[in-house]
Amino acid sequence: MVNLCDLKKEPIVNYPTFWDYKVIFEIGVNAGEIFEELLGQREFKYRHSNASTSGKYHSYLLSVYVDSKKDRLDIFEKLKNKAKFVL
Repeated sequence: MVNLCDLKKEPIVNYPTFWDYKVIFEIGVNAGEIFEELLGQREFKYRHSNASTSGKYHSYLLSVYVDSKKDRLDIFEKLKNKAKFVL
């Protein structure tokens, strides 16, 4: 049985580590350029993961080396400002 109190706890993450983001852009956006612009010299890799059935959106799996929770959340915010969705 699942203890509902456990579901509200934040997971334990051992930093530094690679963190995965699912990033969704509208068609025509160059994801690689945006990732390089936002992440600079930081170690990262990405790959195209899916396209919407309507063809309006493309999703990418982005893996970034992060040093801390703050670092991870800062990257999330930067991605959110450029992408349609970030998960």
